[in-house]
Amino acid sequence: MNSAPTEPAVSIVIAAYCAENTLMRAVRSASAQTVPVRIVIVDDCSTDATYDIAMKLTRSSADIQAYRMDKNSGPGAARNLGFAKCTTPWIAILDSDDFMAPDRIEKLLTQAVAGELDLLADDIYRVTDTDLTATDQPLFGEGDGGLRNLSLEHFVAGNLREATGERGQLGFVKPIMHRQFLIDNGLTYAPNMRLAEDYLLYAQALIAGGRFCLTDPCGYFAVFRADSLSSNHSTADLGAIVKADDQLLVHPDLSSTERDVILQHRLETHTEWAWRRLIDAVRLRDVPVMFAVMYEHPKVTLSLMRKLFAQAVKRLKRRLTPGHRIPRSR
Repeated sequence: MNSAPTEPAVSIVIAAYCAENTLMRAVRSASAQTVPVRIVIVDDCSTDATYDIAMKLTRSSADIQAYRMDKNSGPGAARNLGFAKCTTPWIAILDSDDFMAPDRIEKLLTQAVAGELDLLADDIYRVTDTDLTATDQPLFGEGDGGLRNLSLEHFVAGNLREATGERGQLGFVKPIMHRQFLIDNGLTYAPNMRLAEDYLLYAQALIAGGRFCLTDPCGYFAVFRADSLSSNHSTADLGAIVKADDQLLVHPDLSSTERDVILQHRLETHTEWAWRRLIDAVRLRDVPVMFAVMYEHPKVTLSLMRKLFAQAVKRLKRRLTPGHRIPRSR
């Protein structure tokens, strides 16, 4: 007598936009997991063949579902639709241009259940199209540390700029999440955010008392590209992150250290946002906005002055370079 097939415990949500070249790889890696999973694809109104590929994939397995957004709304809104379609105890996120090792979900699920966790994120391997299986560039790379508790302070600090000037990327992790915990606390992605929507969700989960741990790499391969959304964000995207930090800061139960690190993250983002707004204002010759941006916060003003001075020095050096031709005014 054959036993009934095991019901999937995990749904893998894949938000896709113009991913006709990578969606098949992502779904195949999800389908190849060593434990049963459901796969929920949400097309964010792609202009290529992404949705056609997604529908074709649904015909290959009853555990693959595909949906399409009414309008292009960004990854957060697309994932929210995917979440709403999930019925399994656990949810995992897979970006449409990334892929996973076959045993990744099993490893995460085993640890999350044993530790009675709400969220568990493994270290991510950062790879490129030229070397998809490289394992020498983990995201946070703390070695074989096993299971580590993640606090709100640690998480937000992991998104601050490092001494090299590079922004920390702890917000890029892709945890397995307990669906009932998300439901009980009303946690979804901010639909108006197209950048750092993960950062806000994870921070809110920690504020809600979520038991969030990090673990060693289990096989998530993030394909980094120069033209990715996280590398090419708009001025408005940065403004939305500032508002997200404001949203976190209204929580009355934050400790002084938690509040301080969120304020530091807000200031860093505000400075970037102000610089982008200043550039936009100069391009549009909008003098009132130029002056308004310069007087928003003393530390922001100081940073802008330094950047303007650096730009002036750079232009002066170019002008003084032998052979440089100064364009004639007309």
